[in-house]
Amino acid sequence: MLVNDKYPQQSYSQTSIINQLKNNQATSLILFSLLSSIFMAFPAIAKESFLDNSKNIKTLPLPKSKQSSPPQIKPDSELEISSGTARLMTQELERLISRFETTLLTADALNSNINISTVEVIQEILRQPTITSKQNNKQVNKSQYGDAHRALYRARQGLKKFHSLIDRRYYNMAKAEWSSSKQALWDNYPVDRPVAQSEVRAMWLDRGTIVKAQSKEDLLPIFDRMAKAGINTVFFETVNSGYTIYPSKVAPQQNPLVKGWDPLAASITLAHERGIELHAWIWTFAAVNQRHNVILNLPRNYPGPLLSKHPDWAITDHEGSRFHYSSGKIFLDPANPQVQDYLSSLVTEIATNYKVDGIHLDYIRYPFQSPTGKITYGNGRASRDLFSKQTGFDPVNLYPEHPLWSEWTKFRIEQIDNFVAYTANNLRQLRPDLTLSTAVFPMPKRERLMKIQQHWETWVKKEWIDMLVPMTYAEDADALHILANPLLSEFNRGGKALLLPGIRLLNIPEVSAIDQMQLLRGMSTEGYALFAAENLSSDLTTIFNSTQGSITAESQQPLPHRQPFYTSLLRYQNLQKEWNFFLINNSQELSVATLEKWGEKADNLGQELQNLANEPSHKNLFSTQVALRSLRQQFPKWIEETNSVNVYQGQVWQNRLDTLDRLLDFGEKKVLNPNQAVLVE
Repeated sequence: MLVNDKYPQQSYSQTSIINQLKNNQATSLILFSLLSSIFMAFPAIAKESFLDNSKNIKTLPLPKSKQSSPPQIKPDSELEISSGTARLMTQELERLISRFETTLLTADALNSNINISTVEVIQEILRQPTITSKQNNKQVNKSQYGDAHRALYRARQGLKKFHSLIDRRYYNMAKAEWSSSKQALWDNYPVDRPVAQSEVRAMWLDRGTIVKAQSKEDLLPIFDRMAKAGINTVFFETVNSGYTIYPSKVAPQQNPLVKGWDPLAASITLAHERGIELHAWIWTFAAVNQRHNVILNLPRNYPGPLLSKHPDWAITDHEGSRFHYSSGKIFLDPANPQVQDYLSSLVTEIATNYKVDGIHLDYIRYPFQSPTGKITYGNGRASRDLFSKQTGFDPVNLYPEHPLWSEWTKFRIEQIDNFVAYTANNLRQLRPDLTLSTAVFPMPKRERLMKIQQHWETWVKKEWIDMLVPMTYAEDADALHILANPLLSEFNRGGKALLLPGIRLLNIPEVSAIDQMQLLRGMSTEGYALFAAENLSSDLTTIFNSTQGSITAESQQPLPHRQPFYTSLLRYQNLQKEWNFFLINNSQELSVATLEKWGEKADNLGQELQNLANEPSHKNLFSTQVALRSLRQQFPKWIEETNSVNVYQGQVWQNRLDTLDRLLDFGEKKVLNPNQAVLVE
């Protein structure tokens, strides 16, 4: 799914510029800067005394200067940093500083013995009559992580120096300062302490990892590793390239690489023994994969066991070719009733015969059309017949400029929508406890509908699915934000589903994975999904264990899609801890009236959430929603009143309140009204 798809790469000016800078060999720049500084030092660097006292920070400080004035001649070898490039470099460092600071506040609050009651914390603050008493209070609740705070200070000072160096036209030294400021943060990123919250922590367990195991015993260390890493939900690759991973009575053939045993049954047992949910990951409409044929030592263009038996179930391009031009896959025709019956029978077999906790639909779309529009897909026999009956026109003769092209696009969108709705309805009747999720592309809506006919906004709005898992794969947190942030607007319009953006672990540093996870925790999301188990290294396992703890059957950690009200309570309690830690250290900036109002509303919401978690009811839900709405309305004014909360931190707190709102809506759907959702109009 996720590895082979050719998602059109977007060009981000920031990423390209930063990569270009990285390619200039940062080490050479730093060495050049150090040599240059011996001859061309200036007063601003001479004042840097903080770094001498920060020996634990793993970063390269600029040397002190003995000269009293800057040189007047810029070396010819220095490449000028344009104002645009400087702005992008500044933004990247500022965003990293903000994420680092927010993560550090979370770690400080979670690892403190601070009172959860905001009213009691504020009363204690107001009882301290002098500045000295307040300072003593701050000492009691100060951070335990000195190295990280020194690194944060180092980076802030480095950003100032970066601007000063550019003003003086010392571009090589500016680049070196920028790089070493970033490195100070990366080397001291909080990866050795708890920073997680109650959330869905999903991981795709890929076919390659599964087939390497030859028995249940071989799978055991894989699940042990995921449990140690804190993974609580596994998307287990159950149907791939037309083959099932288990012996099926519906599918024509089990994957020959696992013939003789049942990895699905074994994995369900192993997962549940460790307190992990297992969701069956199904390739829905993608039925053949040329790469998989090669792995099985079959002809590259072998149509697979399913389409060998039912060749008319496939869709083609406008010239009759079944294999997709870039991915090498063949897709089933979503408009074919026999295809729909087959896939529904497959889902029913899995849900009925196995104690899976959910169904995860992948390839729930048409194949990508070519960028030029010259190669288009969807021309199965059933699709052509049905569309011709509706419009009087054979779609094989359509092209993007044709007046009926929009009708053809709409027709294909409806076929996918209808299958999602039917599957949701079927599962609701078979096993209402199952969670239905879909892996989707995060492309802009218009582009996505034209290229792959995947209208997941409808699935969320109509409450057909429980979790949306966009494949927001990015090299770093900034690029991830570009992909994930636009998705939130759809969820903030009242969709009762959970959002789990995806992170691809392949070829990214361990600290970058944590940074991306922390970015998502600061957005209004309910968790994340990691691709894939084959990339879960021992180092990552250790880091994940430190930041989010292990999963056991005895830990009874609540999952948002199972206990949305209890999850809301735990999330809010952690948020209150952060507020209280902040107030203790910054209360002098706020008026007494503001402090008291904050405490009153904060504790009132906490009590309402507690009541709802203890006794789920429409009455308690309404009271909680009123309390949350009241606090959310006042919160921006409180944040504006203090100078100690940066824009990013304020937005993170606002996002977490938004997430509570969506969790309450989801709880209304799943807990209070489990049978009232309209699935098919």
